[in-house]
Amino acid sequence: IPDSPNGNILLLLKLKDMFNSKFGSTPKFYVRAPGRVNIIGEHIDYCGYSVLPMAVEQDMLIAVEPVKTQTLQLANTNPLYPDFSTNANNIQIDKTKPLWHNYFLCGFKGIQEHFGLSNLTGMNCLVDGNIPPSSGLSSSSALVCCAGLVTLTVLGMNLSKVELAEICAKSERYIGTEGGGMDQSISFLAEEGTAKLIEFSPLRATDVKLPSGAVFVIANSCVEMNKAATSHFNVRVMECRLAAKLLAKYRGLQWDKVLRLEEVQATLGVSLQEMLRITEHALHPEPYSPEEVCSCLGISLQELRTQILSPNTQDVLVFKLYQRTKHVYSEAARVLQFKKICEEAPDNTVQLLGELMNQSHASCRDLYECSCPELDQLVDICRKFGAQGSRLTGAGWGGCTVSIVPADKLTSFLAHVHEAYYQRSGRNGTFEKQSLFATKPGGGALVFLEA
Repeated sequence: IPDSPNGNILLLLKLKDMFNSKFGSTPKFYVRAPGRVNIIGEHIDYCGYSVLPMAVEQDMLIAVEPVKTQTLQLANTNPLYPDFSTNANNIQIDKTKPLWHNYFLCGFKGIQEHFGLSNLTGMNCLVDGNIPPSSGLSSSSALVCCAGLVTLTVLGMNLSKVELAEICAKSERYIGTEGGGMDQSISFLAEEGTAKLIEFSPLRATDVKLPSGAVFVIANSCVEMNKAATSHFNVRVMECRLAAKLLAKYRGLQWDKVLRLEEVQATLGVSLQEMLRITEHALHPEPYSPEEVCSCLGISLQELRTQILSPNTQDVLVFKLYQRTKHVYSEAARVLQFKKICEEAPDNTVQLLGELMNQSHASCRDLYECSCPELDQLVDICRKFGAQGSRLTGAGWGGCTVSIVPADKLTSFLAHVHEAYYQRSGRNGTFEKQSLFATKPGGGALVFLEA
């Protein structure tokens, strides 16, 4: 919802009218949950490491009316997303098809199962959103969080923001994405005007004050990537899990209990720099076959498939364990360095933060292999026209870049990037205000009651 109170009211009034024409009644309340941009710390939350996101002003907004029947009716203001209805007490989520309404069902089911409820009444919901889909700004998680908060409000129950974030992070896995919890955490814990260092187990968020002389600009590559529809994401999660087990075995730890790279570091009690050295000795740069992983761990292929791999990674033939591990440990170190620079605020803060963002992109591109030619091109263009640093954000393989731009260069930066990436390449047809914009840290999820 835009900053100005009038903007809020206009948006809600418009949604109220659409709700009325759809359901012939009035919503009782509205819920909003923001998208997010991850400034630094890519693909490390599910390895147990801290990340540094901020909420964007774009969000998901749902108008809600509880009803006496057991029917859950979902509609979307975007005609591309068809209506859906189901029995509130018989929620089926089809993992094979990441359809929009399944993300709502994840949040709904998460709350339902948390409280162990079986006899729920239904509701009418109209969903509106201005987060570009499949862009790496977390539109799907914002919808899961929004749905979780909607369900909680309808039930009249209470949970802390941290509990809500943890439930929504777990429940998004119903759709098959093995994410780490960053998106849901920032959606609930965000505060206007500050980015957050999000740490896991236990989940906590610390304010990180961004430098005043710079702005963060998001640019959409216009290449869509859907985490739930592709296996790239889950293969990376599995490569990190296998690497953690091999490192643990190498150091004589109880490897079968280890799931995350952070657990290996914590158990050994050493620095991230030391973990990078251990990786050099313990893992080789050549890809591992499933057979080699089995021989390193002393288990059978059958055990690997049934006890370690997820259903959608059982047919993978090569695992690049060395490269993925090097990315995770070096990226985790960059997040801490980024926070430290923001706190110490030296004269060349913006330049130093930009360098960390550039290193992050190179690591995502070369070691984690989650970039794509369009993202690389867009990053180069952003740097050429004044960004001190630029990197892919979100899962990658498409979606957006985030750049740190000195405030006095913003106007010329936007004009040049628009021309060089969107106009020259014929992407102007897909270009809209949501494709290239400066953003500042927005607030977290909220409930608005109908006065």
